[in-house]
Amino acid sequence: MAFTDMEIAEAHEAARTTAAQSDDLYKLGLIYSTGQSGSVDLVQAHMWFNLAAVRGSDAAKECRREIADQLSKDEVATAQKRAREWLAKGVH
Repeated sequence: MAFTDMEIAEAHEAARTTAAQSDDLYKLGLIYSTGQSGSVDLVQAHMWFNLAAVRGSDAAKECRREIADQLSKDEVATAQKRAREWLAKGVH
């Protein structure tokens, strides 16, 4: 699935607001896991899939698991830390 520059910008903007929905967070996971943000960043993708999963996205749960299988334990821990930091900012 390819996203336009506008869709990518909209997903990032939505993630900066309290209105961030699981669909927006899931979309960011897809963007980072496929390199549509410039390059593939599986740690960042895991973070966004994790946040979308917390908000109830079953698809994100599956993607998070698949990404985790490709990461080291340290990389998964980094992604989880980033997700906790995002939540701590109160952006939910």
